[in-house]
Amino acid sequence: MYDYPVILHTDENPGVAITCRDLPEVNSFGDTAEEALREAVDGIESALSLYVDHRLAIPQASAPDPGEEVVYLPAVTVAKIILWNAMMEHGMRKADLCRLLEAKPVAVDRLVDFLHTSKMEQIERALVALGKRLAVSVEAA
Repeated sequence: MYDYPVILHTDENPGVAITCRDLPEVNSFGDTAEEALREAVDGIESALSLYVDHRLAIPQASAPDPGEEVVYLPAVTVAKIILWNAMMEHGMRKADLCRLLEAKPVAVDRLVDFLHTSKMEQIERALVALGKRLAVSVEAA
């Protein structure tokens, strides 16, 4: 659902650049392909912040095309994406979620800040308030 395919770009310059067709705002780089893929998580999370800033729903990932790599986001990031998209479905602003949760603005800001680590329990509480339930599954790596 939110495992984004990325394209690794190499040329005569040293290093590997990464782009993502589902999230054109992503721009990441590493000295090697492995490092570039690790850095891609931060690049994607930074791009997701732009969606929040512009009050846009975050697109789901498409299936990878041949030759693309897939970036698997941390569970807390995926939970935040689901929370943000639920807010967008309900036409909610952060202030609305503050009132619904009886929480301070800084607490709600952190719930949808992809560059801040939140406790999963706090995200679950917000999702329940929006009529959602978080379910976790395990897949082979």
